Amino acid sequence: MAKNELDARFAQFGTVSFAAVTQVNDFVGYLEEGKLMGTQCKTCAKSYFPPRAQCCDCLTADMEWFEVAGNGELVSYSTLQYAPTGFTDDLPYTIALVDYGKYKVFGRIDSSVPDSELRVGMKLQAQTGKTGNGRLTYMFKKI
Repeated sequence: MAKNELDARFAQFGTVSFAAVTQVNDFVGYLEEGKLMGTQCKTCAKSYFPPRAQCCDCLTADMEWFEVAGNGELVSYSTLQYAPTGFTDDLPYTIALVDYGKYKVFGRIDSSVPDSELRVGMKLQAQTGKTGNGRLTYMFKKI
């Protein structure tokens, strides 16, 4: 990318993108590689997902990337019947919070997982993919 060229990769993420440029645009590059990434503070070791460019605990910008890998535990979920503008064509869909130990990840449950099979405490795995309109995303799948 040329020095004066705008890095607008974040516009490729999610069903609707409300920001084309962020301080963590590399998040999208990792999604293109099939990796879901968060950030961790090198000073205090606090982990963040979604990724952050600065640590809100010790206020440093000394962050490094880590991969969201392995199995997480379903903490909470909800099937949405109403959605904000831009997401209504996807209805209904299920959102969830999954605990990976040092951090939690919020996202959608893959549509291949029936709501009737969801149970708090079940193991799920985050995987990268594409939305129906071809944009980059991630979702939780059953193991």
